[in-house]
Amino acid sequence: MSGLIVTLTPNPSIDRTIELTSMLERGAVLRAATVTSQSAGKGVNISRAAVAAGVPTIAVLPAASDDPYVLELLRDGIDCRPEPPAGDVRMNVTITEPDGTTTKINSPGATADAATLDRLSHALVQRSAQARWVVLAGSLPPGAPADWYAAVVRDLRELDVAVAVDTSGPPLDEVFAHLDSGAPDLLKPNAEELASIAGGDPDKIEADPLLAASAAAVLVERGVAAVLATLGASGAVLVTPSGAWHATPPPTTVVSTVGAGDSSLFGYLLGSLRDAEPADRLRLAVAYGSAAAGLPGTTIPTPDTVHPELVDVAELSIPQPQRGS
Repeated sequence: MSGLIVTLTPNPSIDRTIELTSMLERGAVLRAATVTSQSAGKGVNISRAAVAAGVPTIAVLPAASDDPYVLELLRDGIDCRPEPPAGDVRMNVTITEPDGTTTKINSPGATADAATLDRLSHALVQRSAQARWVVLAGSLPPGAPADWYAAVVRDLRELDVAVAVDTSGPPLDEVFAHLDSGAPDLLKPNAEELASIAGGDPDKIEADPLLAASAAAVLVERGVAAVLATLGASGAVLVTPSGAWHATPPPTTVVSTVGAGDSSLFGYLLGSLRDAEPADRLRLAVAYGSAAAGLPGTTIPTPDTVHPELVDVAELSIPQPQRGS
């Protein structure tokens, strides 16, 4: 199996980031310090991180081959395999305040029909035959059935490839509902997403790594090989059938949290490609996530800005009834 990472971004976006000079005030006239724009989407962000780290990657997504979105990715060295889209690439707007508070306004994207979705899933399976990891990431476009990711996971189970899923809302609920017929090798929820499928209070889960690990263990018991739960300033936990760990990030001046979760996921995948132990995969994940949080907009960290040696990792003990075998 190669070190190739194939990413799927079924609802890509152009991310426009507005950095304010003052705190956000509803109804006021505000000034922007900077305005940046970047071809993005969760899977694309992971492919960006892979290119920066020298890891081979292919990004599958719906867009016209001559769309400026695609041309930017190609200029940035990303092997982009666009499939005919249902419409224009959507625009997402991120507003960041001087204290790092981030407000996102995401547009829905073009409505996808069955033909568009069939082309995407066929292209993904075709490109994934030689991959080490396939990542299904982000929201689904309007028109896509909520169980579409779950169906794609089942298709990928026919290949010798590891599958990671990072999504939210009904698509995540459907992946959870279909774990018996197609469990991914990695799920990467945040606290809110973890609470939505495993139960519990998201604020308490984010603040309590042991509580987060116990919730993640419910998914491992159902067949997910690993759960990487990102907990914001509390770091992240990793739960596998062999154990559970919590990583604490180094002190970080938060500039923008956009892309931090995607960077954490890539850090884990990079550790996997290096055949690192679970604790070291988690260490690298949190190092990547904290590095991204210290960068503006959707900027994805490069290896020289990532410092896993500053991340503390501790093993957790989860009550036995909550643990997978």
